[in-house]
Amino acid sequence: MTSEGADGDRWPTDLDAVFAGSITCQYASLTRAGLPVTVPTTPYPSGRTIDVSTGLTYPAKAERARRNPNVALLFADPIGASSEAYPVVLVQGHAAVRDADLQSNTDRYTRVSAQKLPHATKGQPKLLLKRMVFYYARIWIEVTPLRISWWPDRDLAGPPQQWHADAAGRPPVSDPPPTGRQPPAWLQAPADWREVAARALHALPLADLTVCDQDGFPLCLPVTAGELLGDDVRLTVGAGAPTFSPGPACLTVHGHDESFTTQENHTLIGEILIDDDAPRLRVERALADWSLTGSRTQIAVGFMAKGRRLRPRLKAEAARRGQRVPRVNLP
Repeated sequence: MTSEGADGDRWPTDLDAVFAGSITCQYASLTRAGLPVTVPTTPYPSGRTIDVSTGLTYPAKAERARRNPNVALLFADPIGASSEAYPVVLVQGHAAVRDADLQSNTDRYTRVSAQKLPHATKGQPKLLLKRMVFYYARIWIEVTPLRISWWPDRDLAGPPQQWHADAAGRPPVSDPPPTGRQPPAWLQAPADWREVAARALHALPLADLTVCDQDGFPLCLPVTAGELLGDDVRLTVGAGAPTFSPGPACLTVHGHDESFTTQENHTLIGEILIDDDAPRLRVERALADWSLTGSRTQIAVGFMAKGRRLRPRLKAEAARRGQRVPRVNLP
């Protein structure tokens, strides 16, 4: 079934529970070279957009979207979702980056993240949380859906239902880009990606593939990933998935607990090859990951260690936007 936007650019209300109840979705954006990069991100629906955020101190996800606003959100992670009926929903849309008011951004994030993920900070002293401005200082990415496809589950056994926004609508533009150079990566990619990939493919429950479709949008789909054989990962994609061609791709392998107090995410970059209609990813490298694993104490220590590396970037990134470092005002 295909439908146009019946209420301006408003998607079908049946999908609201998925967008609001999901702890994570896959957020896919494109590099300068057109390579898709996909990472799990917490979604926050807001009126006619579905918003995700990234830290002010690690703005790469936002800067990719500012350069190329074609992005995708894949809702295919049922772990901890508040809805029992959990379809797979692919949103392809237009991104607008919001960083003109960092204090407002930060206030919003502290409020909505506490509401959606209360266990993530449960029992943490407020004094400690206020010091975590390196994490709470935020850039928002507002995604205006242009087309949505959805299936009953991750099997993608049949063709999707589809919705398209009213073509007459004009998506909003991003705030002006900051001055100066974007900061370099702050985390090191794993030296031995094969060890990381082999363990993740064996241990983590979810895998999602992202390629580029013919219209220049990321196409992100749930897949079943096999073991790493040499440099290749064999993939199984449902018969109802859109067709795609060989080319640059990434495979995100991930999982978390139901309260989102732990998470592990790995993104493998490479090229899709298709043999006898069966795709495989030839992996070239793994990206650095932000994972929180181990005991509560281990997670806290690891998180603060990340903070020591990120804090020096705060003032510089705020200054690039002509603003002060925001404060953490807890709700």
